[in-house]
Amino acid sequence: MSDLSMIEAVLLTIITASTPLLLAAIGELVVERSGVLNLGVEGMMIVGAVMGFAATQATGSPYIGILAAMISGVAMSVLFGFLTLNLMTNQVATGLALTILGLGLSGMIGEAFIGQPGISLKPIAIPGLSAIPFIGPLLFNQDILVYASYALVIAVYFVLFKSRTGLIIRAVGDNHGSAHSLGYSVIKVRYLAVMFGGACSGLAGAYLSLIYTPQWVEGMTAGRGWIALALVVFASWRPARVLVGAYLFGAVSILQFHAQAAGIGLPTQFMSALPYLATIIVLIMISRNKTLAKVNTPACLGKPFVPDR
Repeated sequence: MSDLSMIEAVLLTIITASTPLLLAAIGELVVERSGVLNLGVEGMMIVGAVMGFAATQATGSPYIGILAAMISGVAMSVLFGFLTLNLMTNQVATGLALTILGLGLSGMIGEAFIGQPGISLKPIAIPGLSAIPFIGPLLFNQDILVYASYALVIAVYFVLFKSRTGLIIRAVGDNHGSAHSLGYSVIKVRYLAVMFGGACSGLAGAYLSLIYTPQWVEGMTAGRGWIALALVVFASWRPARVLVGAYLFGAVSILQFHAQAAGIGLPTQFMSALPYLATIIVLIMISRNKTLAKVNTPACLGKPFVPDR
């Protein structure tokens, strides 16, 4: 294998490892921009993974599996929204409970699918562009969810910063009292944002069980939901930075395999822990930089909205 082919192969694996992080993080970014902190990303991802795999096995269509994963993610997010927005439970505690629920529910549903071979989504080559040397296979010969992740980053940027809808979302996240006074339904806006985040987390889970490793393995999210949450903070709630951060974290996670293949004498346990170690280091750096920690942070993040009676 030539050096160029080896670089291409490494980059392809980085894209594969980064896509579920990007999908989950871009959804959570919108959720947090609306002033809601949903720590249940991991739970929504794992339920999306098992439901996507189950629906694909039942119908033979991975596209129906993707739809099922999105619906299951939205259903989990609606439960979170009802508890936190209507009943005004603590968002942190409810998000943690949602993750625990998702892990348990996925284990119960997925028990019947352990060991079954999956039906993987095939890459979609864009005519002409996919034939470009080196760049073509990387950017224009990917599966539909990789293309969707790029489209979501662009769409979220334009909606949040170039549209009236985005202005409303950010207003609700920055000052929900003022937004309510202007006649905007804070609860409705936050429900829609939370549901969007749930759909994206479901997509991320579907990517894991239909593309990354086309099979069902209990606990296959392996903490990726927590990394996605850290990515949003790392990116200072900016879509383009989420894209860059997802690929940086994806590269770190892939590094362990290539380091082991190259015979680098580090314990495999340490290499496997690298993505999570990098996450902790990034969060510590951000927390110590008070200016960076406050940049773009929605002022009402995690705060319940109590409408005037």
